[in-house]
Amino acid sequence: MTQQNEIRLTPLPSRSNKQLDPQFGRVVTGISASQVAQLDPSSAMAEHIRTLLFTHSLLLFKNKGEIEPASQLAVTRVFDPTAPGFYGHESNHSKHTQSVLHRDLSTCPTVPQVQIIGHGFVKEHAGLTNVTLKHPHHKTFHRDPVSQADEDKGITRFYRWHIDAALYDLCAPIATTLHAVSVPKGAWQTVRYDDGSGQELPVPLGGTAFISGATAFDILPPHLKSLAVRTRIKYAPHPYVWMSSAKSRPDGLGLYHENKELPLTDLPPWTQDKIKILPMLWKNPATGRLHLQVHPSAILEVHVDPLPAGVEAFEKDHYPSGAVISDLNEAREFVRLMQRPAINPEYVYAHDWEDGDFIAFHNRGVLHSVVGAFNEDQVRIFHQCNLAAAVDPVGPDQQDIEQYC
Repeated sequence: MTQQNEIRLTPLPSRSNKQLDPQFGRVVTGISASQVAQLDPSSAMAEHIRTLLFTHSLLLFKNKGEIEPASQLAVTRVFDPTAPGFYGHESNHSKHTQSVLHRDLSTCPTVPQVQIIGHGFVKEHAGLTNVTLKHPHHKTFHRDPVSQADEDKGITRFYRWHIDAALYDLCAPIATTLHAVSVPKGAWQTVRYDDGSGQELPVPLGGTAFISGATAFDILPPHLKSLAVRTRIKYAPHPYVWMSSAKSRPDGLGLYHENKELPLTDLPPWTQDKIKILPMLWKNPATGRLHLQVHPSAILEVHVDPLPAGVEAFEKDHYPSGAVISDLNEAREFVRLMQRPAINPEYVYAHDWEDGDFIAFHNRGVLHSVVGAFNEDQVRIFHQCNLAAAVDPVGPDQQDIEQYC
């Protein structure tokens, strides 16, 4: 049995010229993902692995060979032993054909908590037969996609910055695991932000981009930190159906406001008691750091508490008396003000996948996005797993409010 002192952590690859948090991301050796799957979730070793995830946000296991879906589920359970046991999105997501997730996910028949994602025709895999996987392409979600001529030159986009969460009824998963079964290789591409910034980012073909929610908060100026600790986000019911006709900004960070969201009366049945109103900042259970965690495409309202009694407002303070921002355009601009700095190229880690790679990431501590576009003849097979948690994330405590207000 592996001992804690046998586990070795090294920095992630390709970190040159980056301003990533020095704690962000580690390659794990000394224990494999398959060995993690065999741990008793209540054991001291499992607790140690959880602490590593909360501390570093992303753990990469360089595996040789495929990990079975049941083992991947077992690894995911290690990161949340109290999870009820079902998939982190609505269990009937596949029935909502209007959902923006419907085309991206194929459920593993034998382990329904594991989704088969990727690209290309797959004759047989993990109980699925004759299935065509579709890598999310920004042309299906962005209002103004890049031209075909630019795409032929390797220009691409962040598809959609997000948290893995239903954001209605179910609690956000603590961790997501991704396993690369088959990874096609090709030339690197260039993410072009196209948001007026002139920014670009080289990315590997079909990479997954991550940003740290802790960094997103840390780089805010004091008056926005004061605002963030006082803010809660109200999400739309069945948000992935609600947003199905809306279109993304070119940097993948939220939606254009064009009144294309479905009316709440046209959504699948929903009730007020299942609506999620969550803190803008989620507190890390191991480090105590605050992570700015908002799914920008799913927001419905922003709720701001007033400054504490006796606290003098910053010169630039927003909403010192508090507010309920129900105008959707204003709510979106509010969130964008907070989040946009964190997707600057120097803060983005884009993972260059190799066959066998197994990543666990702290879903309550990072945002992520797929990038890139594959040719029709390229086949990519990944397994994704996350579990709806038993409780919602915890926000700033009184000490945090006193520190930042």
